[in-house]
Amino acid sequence: MDEALEQLRHLSAITSTLIAVYDADDRLQYANNAFRAAYFVDVDETLSWPDLMRRNFERGRGTVIRAANFNEWLKSTQSRRGKIGYRAFETDLMDGRWLWMTETVQKNGWMLCIASDITTLRAEERSVRQDRDLAIRASQTDELTGVSNRRFIMARIEDMLIAAKDGNVGCLAVFDIDNFKYINDRLGHHAGDLVLCDFAARIHQNVRRSDCFGRVGGEEFVLVMPGTSLEDAVGIVERMLAVIRFSRPLADSPDFRYTCSAGIAACTLADHVSDLYQRADQALYSAKLSGRDRARVA
Repeated sequence: MDEALEQLRHLSAITSTLIAVYDADDRLQYANNAFRAAYFVDVDETLSWPDLMRRNFERGRGTVIRAANFNEWLKSTQSRRGKIGYRAFETDLMDGRWLWMTETVQKNGWMLCIASDITTLRAEERSVRQDRDLAIRASQTDELTGVSNRRFIMARIEDMLIAAKDGNVGCLAVFDIDNFKYINDRLGHHAGDLVLCDFAARIHQNVRRSDCFGRVGGEEFVLVMPGTSLEDAVGIVERMLAVIRFSRPLADSPDFRYTCSAGIAACTLADHVSDLYQRADQALYSAKLSGRDRARVA
């Protein structure tokens, strides 16, 4: 076994295939020589994935990022990254190479990334495939806030319920911005849109990579927390509500503040998506009735 592991380390070091391992917090824990060379990572560095992407974007190297606003691109990409057990996609590098990359996520949240150079393969079809991938990404993203949309988030609830049947606990939280109609009526729809975007951005910054956060419509958002106990889910949501209390999203109204309410429900073996969502929604209604700006458990 020791000899086999040594051979594996040797092959990993000399192969042209890019190999990297990220932990549950999306921090790089291992990368072979090919990966480090492509993404400009020193041997002793253990950067987080967002920091790695940001550094290379600012220096014009690494992955080609076709976005004028890096933060918006990052938010949209993180909304999908690591949310399913396996995905494969094409990506290109600033040095002209084209990669076929796979991401495999374990139950503990660790991710294995493997990328092969496909620069010379079917180059004439590349733009078609890229347009396809962009269309898929758009179909999974909320246009206003940049986080996951209803279609993508509902699929992740379904995934969580399937895992729950194998004994993996999970929880769902439904958020609703308090008095949002009053914000729209008093300050205008532009201000309402700014509040929605502020809420999405601030919550997104506090979402674990194993979780999935998205907008399902209007001022309602959902957080899917697979592998999470009810006690832990309550703690996560309470911290998110606290973040929103300190937000001042309107530059021309510096005293303006807003809050949100949340309902939390834990999976059961008998649940369908509608059952779980309804219980979380009922808990949200209870939070609203009891004074808003709080979380309640189904």
